[in-house]
Amino acid sequence: MAKVYIFLADGYEEIEGLTVVDLLRRAGIEIVMVSLTGSLSVKGSHQITSLADKLFEEVDYQDADMLVLPGGMPGTTNLIRHEGLDGLLKEFHQKGKSLAAICAAPTVLGTKGILKGKNAICYPGHEDKLEGATLVNSAVVTDGNIITSKGMGTAIDFSLSIIQHFQGEAAAKKISASIMYQTTA
Repeated sequence: MAKVYIFLADGYEEIEGLTVVDLLRRAGIEIVMVSLTGSLSVKGSHQITSLADKLFEEVDYQDADMLVLPGGMPGTTNLIRHEGLDGLLKEFHQKGKSLAAICAAPTVLGTKGILKGKNAICYPGHEDKLEGATLVNSAVVTDGNIITSKGMGTAIDFSLSIIQHFQGEAAAKKISASIMYQTTA
């Protein structure tokens, strides 16, 4: 079974984070919510407090198949500033492991040089931070081991793309049907 880690920083966009967690768990993909705050309690950008599964420092990421970054402000800024996450993202990139980011969070990958030569998308107005990427105007863009998405309104499509990445199109369609969702991508 695939194992995914999603990183929650204060100010993350709740829908972008929790939709991924919900849909991946429905698909049977193990996903661990990791707090970057030093506490399991993380306050989202709309003042909704979530309880993470683990603290960043408690996790050995060697078993991870993918790292996921939700957007939101100042969540994205807090992701960029986290030194441990910085090193982990660079390590995953060097190893060719899977990364996914939505809304403003693809800028975290862009500012670290991870999107060079890749097709990508992000929340409008942040495209200049996708350094070296080719912008593709789509709800979700998958380029090899990297998945990016536009924003909160694309959170379901983003989550289904992650499911498809690990389990194939039929599994993503099954989850989509089970939640009575019609894709916009």
